[in-house]
Amino acid sequence: MLNIDRDLGRFRDIVRGRVRRDLRRYMSSGELIGRKGKETVSIPLPQIGIPRLRYGKNQGGVGQGEGEGDQPGQGPRAGDASGEHMLEVELTVDELAEILGEELELPRIEPKGNRQTKTTKTTYKGIAQQGPESLRHFKRTYRRALQRTIASGGFHPGRPIVPIKDDKRYRTFEVETEPRSAAVVVYMMDVSGSMGNEQKEIVRSEAFWIDAWLKHNYDDVETRFIIHDASAREVDRETFFRTRESGGTLISSAYKLALEILQKDYPPADWNIYPFHFSDGDNWSQSDTKTCIKLLRDELVPMSNQFSYAQVDSQYGSGQFIKDLEGAFPEDEQVVLSRVPNREGIMNSIRELLGKGN
Repeated sequence: MLNIDRDLGRFRDIVRGRVRRDLRRYMSSGELIGRKGKETVSIPLPQIGIPRLRYGKNQGGVGQGEGEGDQPGQGPRAGDASGEHMLEVELTVDELAEILGEELELPRIEPKGNRQTKTTKTTYKGIAQQGPESLRHFKRTYRRALQRTIASGGFHPGRPIVPIKDDKRYRTFEVETEPRSAAVVVYMMDVSGSMGNEQKEIVRSEAFWIDAWLKHNYDDVETRFIIHDASAREVDRETFFRTRESGGTLISSAYKLALEILQKDYPPADWNIYPFHFSDGDNWSQSDTKTCIKLLRDELVPMSNQFSYAQVDSQYGSGQFIKDLEGAFPEDEQVVLSRVPNREGIMNSIRELLGKGN
């Protein structure tokens, strides 16, 4: 069993090394997202070959020798070269987050202040002479019965030790309330006409890895999803990633809805708040951009651990919004901005957004 455990651990180390080596490819392709289960992700690793048996030339035995139809160069022949095999292994989302953090050298996130929820925990702290049978401590009970039997002179090897009522011992417990760090992530995505399928796939991949990292750092993570063009609405996860919309862009509509959700359900005293906005930077007007900056400065940023904006390049978008944010928040560490030129830029963007550990 020890050898099996050692070999399994060695194999998992190899898998982690391969995933880490090809992390940029996985992050840019988005192929892991479709393979995500409830707790694990299936990783396709064609590079790891499956061992095959190969026989030598002089193997004797039944069926050996020249057959009538066995002519050199005729018919299919077995080869001795290893083929290309697709081996799928499963890693937990937490293991993926560890690999992500190691490769990008991301700092651990420390929950801020008292932004925590409460949870109850049952702790077994002592031993008592009375209690329910479900909590009987069998080892302590047997030890007490053995001590009594020896002291009374009734101990004989091979004779069973039978506990009496005074021998029985029970575990005692206390229900404690302890803080449990919690976070809410609000994803906002521009789905106007200038955001094509390629841009949405980039957002989808980036959100997957951001989710993995935040869930690795917090006991509880809730996610809310907003899509917007000229107006904003809350949607479920599947709609967020698969929706096809078009129209103009009014970014302030998303920020107003995010504020409404956070103010209603997630008081900053109890929650670590992370809004992420993805857009191509094309807003309806400078007037609406001023409204956005005011909403951020006065309300959304102060209640958040960090506000993150990632701008995905699009041939149809002006790309102006990130410039406006850079001018409005030149030294604010709670506002983190990133440009994503293409799929290959996802890894660098995540490093920029999560690298401060806010």
